[in-house]
Amino acid sequence: MNIFGIGLPEMALIMVVALLIFGPKKLPEIGRSMGKAVRGFQEASNEFQNEFKREAEQIQQAVKTSAEIEPKKLEAAKSDQDAAGSSSIS
Repeated sequence: MNIFGIGLPEMALIMVVALLIFGPKKLPEIGRSMGKAVRGFQEASNEFQNEFKREAEQIQQAVKTSAEIEPKKLEAAKSDQDAAGSSSIS
């Protein structure tokens, strides 16, 4: 078992030191608060990822729409230019 590069003997030593420092009554409370903090961080991370994905999809849709509209604008401008050029020649 290897969590964050810490093996079982090191984990046991950390638990014994924490038990000596905080005592048996405080240890569960500290564990709960750490669990809540980790859960809150994960929720914030997921929210950030979802927001990032939504923004990326909106940008992708805007680029796609622009790519579809731009050739039509260029063609319309070219047609207007050709019409103006032929009328000035006549």
